[in-house]
Amino acid sequence: MKSMMKGFASAMALTVGLTAHAQAADVEVLHWWTSGGEAAALNVLKEDLATKSIGWVDMPVAGGGGEAAMTALRARVTAGDPPTAVQMLGFDIQDWAAEGALGNLDDVAAAEGWDAVIPEALQRFSKYDGHWIAAPVNVHSTNWVWINKAALDAAGGKAPETWEELVAVLDAMKANGITPLGHGGQPWQDATVFDGIVLGMGTDFYKAAFIDLDPAALGGEQMAEAFNRLMKLRTYVDDNFSGRDWNLASAMVINGEAGMQMMGDWAKGEFLKAGKVPGADFVCIRFPGSQGAVTFNSDQFAMFNVTGDDKIAAQKAMASAIESPTFQSAFNVVKGSVPARTDVSNEAFDDCGKKGMADLAEAAGSGKLMGSMAHGHAAPAAVKNATYDVITAAFNGEYADGAAAAAALAEAVAAAQ
Repeated sequence: MKSMMKGFASAMALTVGLTAHAQAADVEVLHWWTSGGEAAALNVLKEDLATKSIGWVDMPVAGGGGEAAMTALRARVTAGDPPTAVQMLGFDIQDWAAEGALGNLDDVAAAEGWDAVIPEALQRFSKYDGHWIAAPVNVHSTNWVWINKAALDAAGGKAPETWEELVAVLDAMKANGITPLGHGGQPWQDATVFDGIVLGMGTDFYKAAFIDLDPAALGGEQMAEAFNRLMKLRTYVDDNFSGRDWNLASAMVINGEAGMQMMGDWAKGEFLKAGKVPGADFVCIRFPGSQGAVTFNSDQFAMFNVTGDDKIAAQKAMASAIESPTFQSAFNVVKGSVPARTDVSNEAFDDCGKKGMADLAEAAGSGKLMGSMAHGHAAPAAVKNATYDVITAAFNGEYADGAAAAAALAEAVAAAQ
């Protein structure tokens, strides 16, 4: 607690220093946090900035994967009118930095010691050419499964730890008359499921395929089996899945209409907002086979080049507020994610949050913390999008079998590089 208060005090001191010469302007923030749980988490940041007399101009662009938001951003930047700050993921941050579009946060980072407390895996995306250009808000891990507790009890009560056990639980749920797998048919959601499947078959395999982009891993027998498993999961999804937003799939599990959902830990925010309690109403597990490993994405706010001392002061005050340990705890408790700083106490977090923080620390220590392919932290956007196309085609039955899909994946990734 002492370190948290010390960090908060330094953040406040920096904010005072930044605004001594220039009154901070309002911040215009482009983001895609539009679901109930996400909006509640975002409100924590709005209220925190309000205490520093910084107003918030909201620019929400719906769409859980952020693709629509990036399209809107491109239009704003092309018009010469970038927002103050933009929610952004992974390689998208690096791409904008390479265009020279992002501002510099080095003085804030140095004053607050970000280098010592933000994991290097996140700094890979927060920095460009050695300079801080974005402030990480959280770490989401993507290889989670969220299970309705009553549905699991009715299906035997044991959370699955292997692929075979997962299939047995899904079969039991199907026999019990509910949709076994709540899912939304959007490419990024299909890819999130596939992320878990591949990670569950081994971290070495995941790294070779999605980070190293090894053609043999992408097109080989293991990948063929991964696609066969994806096609198997398709048989547990209801007929109305196409185009469904992820939070509506979460609601199916919350309401007992579906047994489970394979989704990142932002889904937990929906369960909590609905008044559900971990362990009593729902169960959180790692995708069977992936225990001890974590695929992550990190929501970050990239600060665009803006003109005017007041706007620059607002950006730096916002970055400082985001990295305050007090805020990191308050925000991530609501969001379902875990802090982007390693020095934040887990005291305020629920059981799933504590598990998430412990899993992250374990994976980082063992070399099994890896950027998520599905969420833009494993390979650049062109490769990610090519991978999406093949995964969604496979999920929708466009290949004869897993081997055909794996061959198509290897070809698509080679063409995208």
